[in-house]
Amino acid sequence: MRRPAIGRRSKPAPQPEPSAQPEPAARRAQVRQLPPVIELRNVVKTYQMGSVEVPALRGISLTVERGDFVAIMGASGSGKSTMMNIIGCLDVPTRGRYRLDGVDVRRLDERSLARIRNRKIGFVFQSFNLIPRTSALANVELPLAYAGLHRVARHERAVAALRQVGLGNRVHHLPSELSGGQQQRVAIARALVTNPAMILADEPTGALDTVSSGEVLGIFDRLNEQGRTIILITHEQAIAAHARRVVRISDGTIIADERGEHAGAVG
Repeated sequence: MRRPAIGRRSKPAPQPEPSAQPEPAARRAQVRQLPPVIELRNVVKTYQMGSVEVPALRGISLTVERGDFVAIMGASGSGKSTMMNIIGCLDVPTRGRYRLDGVDVRRLDERSLARIRNRKIGFVFQSFNLIPRTSALANVELPLAYAGLHRVARHERAVAALRQVGLGNRVHHLPSELSGGQQQRVAIARALVTNPAMILADEPTGALDTVSSGEVLGIFDRLNEQGRTIILITHEQAIAAHARRVVRISDGTIIADERGEHAGAVG
């Protein structure tokens, strides 16, 4: 059972419009035959600061199966952000192995890393990262344009993604014409539109009020129930409580890996 959003009672998350269909239940059984979305094995990341080596990750191992909802928690300086950058293919390990959806990213050059980020990872950031003078529809279409998809197909998929987050009637609005919660829902639609292997969300409610936070977390809950793999980076216990599994990191190592209803609980 999911824990409620933090703070005062929030209104229910926007529901998908009729055209957004959930994935079939049979998908749960099918994904067991596919490789894990994330396989980290003894991952070490060291930064060179002049003549000094600064360790950020110290032998991290982690497997995330398809359809899981994992929160990664840690204080500032814990290695949480470095781990997110490696999972998101924004950085590479100094040592160790990382397989993303069965692909060994160590063997990829910069162009291949960019392609895999576009196709296999849907990013959601705290600051939304929307193009200001571009409509919600065009923002969501952007990763499909990078992938070379035809304009008509881009339009259809972007509209469907916006409907899935309850913004089918806001497709032509600029970011400045949307609330913070609506802007983050556009960002979620943009993350969904390529049908990625996972959604990687970095503090996605950090810039939102309590009501909007509840709406965004409700969307993540619903997407996970439909079979989406979600990795949520957060330092807040109440936000992590929405996940099925909570991984806690400190000083570059995993100190706890908890699953179940109370995984994100304080204590």
